[in-house]
Amino acid sequence: MPRTAPGRAHIPLRRPGRFPDSERMTLTVRPAALDDVAGLCELLNAVDLAEIGRPETDPHTVESDLRRPGVDLARDSWVGVDGDGRFVAYGLLWDVAGGERIDVDLYTLPDEDAAGRRLLELMEDRAARKAAENGVPSAVVHLYLNSSPTLDTTLLDARGWRVIRRFNVLTRPLSAAGDPLPVPDPVTGVTLRECRTDADRRRVHELLDAAFADHFEYHPRPYDEWLAGLGSDRTDWSLVWIASLAGLGDAGVLMARNDDTSMGWIRHLGVLEAARGRGIGSHLLRHAFGAFAARGRDTVGLGVDTQNTSEALRLYLRHGMTLHYAVHTWQVELPVRTTAR
Repeated sequence: MPRTAPGRAHIPLRRPGRFPDSERMTLTVRPAALDDVAGLCELLNAVDLAEIGRPETDPHTVESDLRRPGVDLARDSWVGVDGDGRFVAYGLLWDVAGGERIDVDLYTLPDEDAAGRRLLELMEDRAARKAAENGVPSAVVHLYLNSSPTLDTTLLDARGWRVIRRFNVLTRPLSAAGDPLPVPDPVTGVTLRECRTDADRRRVHELLDAAFADHFEYHPRPYDEWLAGLGSDRTDWSLVWIASLAGLGDAGVLMARNDDTSMGWIRHLGVLEAARGRGIGSHLLRHAFGAFAARGRDTVGLGVDTQNTSEALRLYLRHGMTLHYAVHTWQVELPVRTTAR
């Protein structure tokens, strides 16, 4: 059995298609804890298998989410446990900007919509109260779901949620023979350097803030807060490169990670607006391909906003990346709640 915690709620749970209407089970909802990582990873991989056909969640990813700066697990996380002690649903809430915008994740096993509904109710309530704490009149809540999720989305429709954005997760096969590291191009004048010093890290922070200033859902943060959010003690800075352009100086950055079992991952690729269209993004992308291939990776992936105005999607497709799956951003606006429960 998972560890018990304060703040439990009990509701009857009916599993459609698995039990007759007369047979009901009890769902226990409690906060998540760090020693739930293994159980949550198992749940998320079951969701992965149902939604994308293969498990792609690692324990360190689950733990990083639970350790996300500003998340109070006692109030900002929920685990649904069935009568057999099995994790059937998981929710997490975080507040990036300290204003109206609140982000949530919700995962449910197939046919566990009663658990999903209960967690959604609790998450909405917490989001509305969090907005009140932030001193704003409403909570604008974003939920991220696979485009073909295990959760029945008619539940979201009925509660006023709507899809406002689509993100594509793209992947590409790699090989040491087919993806050598690119050499500096005298025509474009693009050169790269690894992020080795604190000054380089600060420069990466500045470049990302400038490159993504107008991007959907990007929220600039002070350097120390940004660094903590990355998990700087677990970041492989040898997979972070700063691109410079002759006559312009530092103009782009790519941040990657190599700690997932399924594939190498490109976290961010940003180019200053004044330097776009001059080969920087392509050079950074090909360098990341080569670096991952040299480390023995056979696949690389990334996520991209399909409405990105910087033509990022076109860049990735041009370099051989293809659709792995899509994620929808669902949104609902809730009035604040301040009364005690």
